[in-house]
Amino acid sequence: MNDKSLSFLEKLMSVPSPSGYERDAQEIVRQETEKFCDKVEKDTHGNLISIINPEGKPRVMFSGHIDEIGFMVKYIDENGYIYFAPVGGWDPQISQGQRVIILTQKGPIKGVIGKKPIHLMSNEDRKKVVEIKDQWIDIGARDKEEAEKLVRIGDYIVIDVSFAHLRDDIVVSRGFDDKAGAFVVVETLRLLKDRDFSAGVYGVTSVQEEIGLRGAKTSAYHINPDIGIAIDVTFSTDSPTIEKKLVGDIKIGGGPVIARGPNINPKVEALLMKTAEEEGIPYQLEGANRATGTDANVIQITRGGIATALVSVPNRYMHTPCEVVSLSDLENVAKLLASFIKRLTPDTDLVP
Repeated sequence: MNDKSLSFLEKLMSVPSPSGYERDAQEIVRQETEKFCDKVEKDTHGNLISIINPEGKPRVMFSGHIDEIGFMVKYIDENGYIYFAPVGGWDPQISQGQRVIILTQKGPIKGVIGKKPIHLMSNEDRKKVVEIKDQWIDIGARDKEEAEKLVRIGDYIVIDVSFAHLRDDIVVSRGFDDKAGAFVVVETLRLLKDRDFSAGVYGVTSVQEEIGLRGAKTSAYHINPDIGIAIDVTFSTDSPTIEKKLVGDIKIGGGPVIARGPNINPKVEALLMKTAEEEGIPYQLEGANRATGTDANVIQITRGGIATALVSVPNRYMHTPCEVVSLSDLENVAKLLASFIKRLTPDTDLVP
């Protein structure tokens, strides 16, 4: 990955974007895509749509959701401790003992999710999983009055961890689900900036996927594409405890993961695989035997139906603060999608 792209990725990953508070991350994307897109617009839902060759045919929508899981402030007690609720799918075993950032009107406020010390826990306590509703955030406030001067009910919260390199091209961060996909959308548009193709390309960094695929639904209806491709992360199964017989054989660094199944248009699926083979891009297959839990689900059933595909980035430890991906996978997904676009013509047959 070149230095410019890596710098953009690091900048994007540094910005919190829990579902409902994607605006700062969207501004980072806007500043980047305005450099090489014909038009960039934001809708009232918060989706950012970056467009190249808007009059082109067929019309293709890429969707990578920019929101991540987070929390929300629900209650502040008399001692200034903050109780919170999940925004998206959280494992309550993960949140305890974490540092957090509360996103307030006055700027970010740091805090910690408190936990009874193990020294004071009974044997029974040690066996329990503490529900999120019974966890609290300590911001160092002396009482409720002081806490309420800083934090309001409904403020969003994210875990306070940063992007880092592990080894070679393996990187770790909070929120690769799915800022990895949002990054790929931008990189694909960057590769297409010379406009040597006939398609119209709409790169969407969609919102609120983690609470019901909401942004992709509204943006797909607005754009009304002929082809819609969701770019998300998928479960890498090359780490302990993952059952490959149930999930599949997916490896970090193994290349883009192309989904197959009823949520996927077979003509688009076949062209993606053919493109990868002709371009020498390694790829992996994922069997999706039902509607996927991604933007592809709602894109497919928008209006009269859209020819839909799902291309994913392998991801270890999904929905934790330490999601792990490969930079080469990010790069190869963007190359695959850009090469796919260049093979489309106005007469491309999409009917199964």
